[in-house]
Amino acid sequence: MAVAKSIKRKGIKGDGTWGYIFIAVSLLVFAMFTAYPVVSAFIISLQKYKPLGSTYVGFDNYVSSLKDGLFWQAMKNTLVYTVLTVPVNLFLSMAIAVLILPLRKKTQSFFKGIYYLPVVASGVALSVVWLWIFDPLEGGILNQLIHFFGFENQNWLGSSKTAMFSLVLMSWMSSHGTSIIIYLAGLLGIDDTYYEAAEIDGANFLQKLWHIVVPSLKPATLFLLVTGVIGSFQVFQNAYLMTGGGPNNATTMVGLLIFNNAFTYFEFGKAAAQSLILAVIIAVISVIQFKYAGKDVEY
Repeated sequence: MAVAKSIKRKGIKGDGTWGYIFIAVSLLVFAMFTAYPVVSAFIISLQKYKPLGSTYVGFDNYVSSLKDGLFWQAMKNTLVYTVLTVPVNLFLSMAIAVLILPLRKKTQSFFKGIYYLPVVASGVALSVVWLWIFDPLEGGILNQLIHFFGFENQNWLGSSKTAMFSLVLMSWMSSHGTSIIIYLAGLLGIDDTYYEAAEIDGANFLQKLWHIVVPSLKPATLFLLVTGVIGSFQVFQNAYLMTGGGPNNATTMVGLLIFNNAFTYFEFGKAAAQSLILAVIIAVISVIQFKYAGKDVEY
């Protein structure tokens, strides 16, 4: 009996060792490209960092960041951008997926490819196209469109009144590829018997949508909500390429502010501190989302 227990324990121990061996590469990649950069950023955030000889300043970089009006302006801009883009993008993605679902497989594949194309296209190329759309002169596509309705030219990216809306509109029009694919996968996983039972009870299209589709897609919606908020809080490329954070810091996002502090003003310690503050904020928001939006979600 004792021998059997000993052999069993040794077998479990051996299985555990093999498990660690199989995940060793993943652990190594995580340690090199996630854990080490985070620890390094925290160490840099406690210094007045210089390539040759840094000075320890404790939490001064955190204090100065939290007292910096521009940092809070950037946080406000990022929050506004997130609130305006994430819910609308989720709604549009679900609506498009519902419209694509009844089509034939080849037609579905065509539309999935069309909507997914901006995801794989170069961000710089897309920004050049949108710069043409937002051209403040009469040749700009958007200005030509509003001329049709009798409005005057707008300096879309050069005015603090319209610059943020321009970035939001860009997100509305080009950020659905991944979400549509995920929603379509969720829709294909819904059993047809639910629809058949609803039809027997006399449910119309909207009732089926609200009582069957929306609840069934809750896991996908929660995933896309969390990742969408994280992505919006980390937005950098659109603001950097389209407006540079202007005019008057109207589109300065936290990611762009951190980039400028690090690579324009060479305040690496302050940039590291702000990046870790942003990481904590994102983590807190993600926990709140899982707590309140994911309590009745089954995986």
